[in-house]
Amino acid sequence: MPGSPLQITHRNLPHWKKEGEIYWITFRLADSLPQKTIEKWRTERDFWVRDHPHPWDEHQWREYTTRFSERLENWLDAGMGSCALRNAQVRQPVIDCLLRFHRVRHLLHAGVIMPNHVHLILEPFAGQDLSKLMNGIKGASSRGCNRILRKSGQFWMDESYDHIVRSEAQYDFYRSYIRENPLKAHLKPGEYWIFDEF
Repeated sequence: MPGSPLQITHRNLPHWKKEGEIYWITFRLADSLPQKTIEKWRTERDFWVRDHPHPWDEHQWREYTTRFSERLENWLDAGMGSCALRNAQVRQPVIDCLLRFHRVRHLLHAGVIMPNHVHLILEPFAGQDLSKLMNGIKGASSRGCNRILRKSGQFWMDESYDHIVRSEAQYDFYRSYIRENPLKAHLKPGEYWIFDEF
């Protein structure tokens, strides 16, 4: 929305929020990557971000994506951790949560549930806060998945990665990424769920 203000918040990752925008979102299982691997990646990323202050141009976004986002995606696609979402029964509460408020509170343009992570292109409707939407999706789905697994405790990593989709080219790239992700990770039918609304 042209007149709405941009909000930037930080925890371990930067979060940019603006009403009327479409987001690329990734969230992953709590056991999807070893802690030492993530700490090393985060340290490298923090040094790079310090040396490249915002706002980033297209070249800097591409460099960040190649050096940090793609590397993280490759680790996730390698299938580390329990990969609990490979099981269709465990995946179902996540699907239910993603679709429960589709066309009510948000528009899910596309999404894929991989064995240990989820990618979405999500558009919150006016008045809907992205953080609250994601907390609801992750909170309800973690309870459902843990119930099926007969476990308790942390199911998802606390923080999600979200990025405002800045152009039609970026939107098309993320849609293609979602469609190709299961093939790239050599998954068999039934080991993932994919949704593509448009």
